[in-house]
Amino acid sequence: MDFHLTDEQLDIQQMVRKFARNEIAPIAAEIDENSRFPVETFEKMGELGLLGLLIPEQYGGVGQSVLTFCIAMEEVAYACASTSLSYLAHSVLCAHNLLCNGSDEQKKRYLPDLASGKKLGAIAMTEPDVGSDVLAIETFAERRGDEYIVNGSKTFITNAPVADTFLVYVRTDRALGPKGLSQLIVERGFPGFSIGEAFHKMGMRGSPTAPIFFQDCRVPVENLVRGENKALSIILGGLDVERTVGGSMAVGAARAAFDRAVAYSKERRQFGQPIALFEMILEKLANMSMDIEAAQLLTYKACALCDEGVRCSAEASHAKLFASEASVRACSEAIQILGGYGYMREYEVERMLRDARMGTIGGGTSEIQRLIIAREVLKR
Repeated sequence: MDFHLTDEQLDIQQMVRKFARNEIAPIAAEIDENSRFPVETFEKMGELGLLGLLIPEQYGGVGQSVLTFCIAMEEVAYACASTSLSYLAHSVLCAHNLLCNGSDEQKKRYLPDLASGKKLGAIAMTEPDVGSDVLAIETFAERRGDEYIVNGSKTFITNAPVADTFLVYVRTDRALGPKGLSQLIVERGFPGFSIGEAFHKMGMRGSPTAPIFFQDCRVPVENLVRGENKALSIILGGLDVERTVGGSMAVGAARAAFDRAVAYSKERRQFGQPIALFEMILEKLANMSMDIEAAQLLTYKACALCDEGVRCSAEASHAKLFASEASVRACSEAIQILGGYGYMREYEVERMLRDARMGTIGGGTSEIQRLIIAREVLKR
C-alpha cells in the first residue's frame, strides 16, 4: 500500500483547491439562496480541464485516473456541495459512462464538447414509480426504421434544466424483464423531448433537478449505446465508479464542516476559556476527524480498485455509505458546536447539513448500500 499521492496528483489537488477557494466558495451561499446554477463556474472548469479529467486526450480530455478525479472532487465539494453534485452528474454519470460504453463514433461526436464544457451532461434513470428498483424502468423505446420512438418520463434528474446531452435508460423489450433495457443518447433539441419545471429542494439548491418527458420522442438508431437490450451490464458496471466518486464528494463536504467547527471552537470563549478546551467539544472533534479519515481511506481504496478495472461493488458501497453518513454527522456536529450561530445562514454550516443529507439518498440510498454490501459479503 502506498498512501502517498504522486507529484502530478498533488499539483492537480493544489490547482483545484486554489480555484475552488477563489472562484467556487465565494458564490456558494448565493447560488443556494437563489437556486441558481453557476454557469460561469462550469465554463471556467472546462477551461481548466476539470470537466474532462476522466476523458482521454484523444477526445479532448486530460486522461486522469478515478483516484485523481476524486482528489479534485473533494476540493470542489469542500467549497460547494451543489457544484460538486452537478460536476458528478456531468463528468461521471454522463461523460465517463459514455466513454466506457459508447462506440468510437459516439465518443468522437459527444466527448470533446462534454470535456470542454461546451455541452453539459446528465443521466436519466429514476422514474416517478421507479426509484431504488432501477431494473423496473418503464419508459419505452420502440424501433421504427432508423429511429427509436420513446414515450415515458424520468424524475429527479440532476442537471436536467441546463444539460444538452442526456444518457437515458429505456425499456426496449417488455418480455425480457431486467435484460430488456437499453441506453440512448438524447439531445435537448430532439422532437418530443421536454424538460419540466425545476424542483424546489431542501439542499443542493445550486444544482438544478427536474423531471424530463418523452412524447413520441424521436432518437436516431445510431444513438443507441452498446446495442439493444444491453443496458443491464452498463448499469451494473457504472455504479461502482459513481458511488466511489460520491464518497469523495461526501468527504470534501465533511472536511469543510470539520474545519469550520475547529476554527470556531478555538475562537469562541465561554466560562473564561475557548470552548475547544471543553472535553465534550474535544470528543466531537475527535469523532469527526476519525470519521473523515476512515471515509477518505475507504474511498481511496475503492478508487484504486476502479482504476485497476476490478469489480468492487462492496468497496464502492462501503465508501459511499460510510462517507455520506459521516458527512451528515460532521455537519450536524458542526452546527452543535457553533450553537445558535450554527443555526443561522450566515455561518454556512446549516447549508452544509442540508446539502449533505442528499448524499444518503441520491445515487442509491443508504438502505440499498447496506443490501449491496450484505449480498456481496454472502456471495464472497
